[in-house]
Amino acid sequence: MRFPVLFAAALALSCCGSTREAAPGPTAPFDAAEAGFIRKSGVATINGQAFLRDRTGQVNVHFASGEVVRLVPATTYAQARVAQFYGAGKFVAAGAIPKVSADPEYAAYTRTTKSDAMGRFSFDKVAPGRYFVMSQLIWRPKDGFTSEGGAMYEEVTVTGTESGPIKIMLTGN
Repeated sequence: MRFPVLFAAALALSCCGSTREAAPGPTAPFDAAEAGFIRKSGVATINGQAFLRDRTGQVNVHFASGEVVRLVPATTYAQARVAQFYGAGKFVAAGAIPKVSADPEYAAYTRTTKSDAMGRFSFDKVAPGRYFVMSQLIWRPKDGFTSEGGAMYEEVTVTGTESGPIKIMLTGN
């Protein structure tokens, strides 16, 4: 009798994430001119590492190995999108990631890279401006029914006068 109850609970949990409706996108329209600075060549480098600790309370660290990391100009549109997606924090759990539609042109005004095995990433020749650096890290614990991890971001300002790389960590805090 215990197996059918566990199966039903697992089925109910798995269905919860897949039935979320897509939320409307930000109300501010995307403005390519406002995001245009991302296409300029600068002298700054942003180096970072993305990782999360699991929920066991132990010191288990999961690195964002091979994950896409995005550099996004902090335009009015992007700020509204981040606020809608993350709320007041810099992390959203895997099971709560909203489906937010985006302006099709928005992705063309971002830069992407992939993190290495230790979650390290780098963007070079970054022009001055304010940016969001975003990634996600989702895993299923051994013997787990639900995914852990989630999406995270940090904000960085490039002045163009930096004397060395700008260092950031994406940790969900």
